Amino acid sequence: MQKISPFLWFDNQAEEAVRFYTSVFRNSKIGKMTRYGEAGPGPAGSVMVAEFELEGLHFTALNGGPMFKFTEAISMSVDCKDQAEVDYFWSRLSEGGQPSQCGWLKDKFGLSWQVIPEALPRLLGDADAARAGRVMQAMLQMTKINVAKLEAAYAG
Repeated sequence: MQKISPFLWFDNQAEEAVRFYTSVFRNSKIGKMTRYGEAGPGPAGSVMVAEFELEGLHFTALNGGPMFKFTEAISMSVDCKDQAEVDYFWSRLSEGGQPSQCGWLKDKFGLSWQVIPEALPRLLGDADAARAGRVMQAMLQMTKINVAKLEAAYAG
């Protein structure tokens, strides 16, 4: 059992979100879905709580109502091995959502994601401050991260 896990509050889209996220991540599964009964407070038969797993990480989704919204203060980070993975996750997670800067986006439910290639932290962490600085400047100009442009900036 996972000691700490993300608990995501939705207005009334928990089931839709769970089905979407599990369609995006290949190593995923939907767990138990608890539905509201006649006593409410949600509509009878609608999902109250849904458990799901993405890449081995357990999540819980709640249809809790409109009181709380996601903010960029919390995001999910997707580590990608190469540009093809960046392109795949960026395309899927941004469907109906909103791209931002430096590899960040909001999905159609308002949850923030960072789609980050393994090259980015490696290049930004280079001991040569000039190279790392060029990579930072290149990244600051991007929405979706482009590995070839990062590597070009690194090379000078």
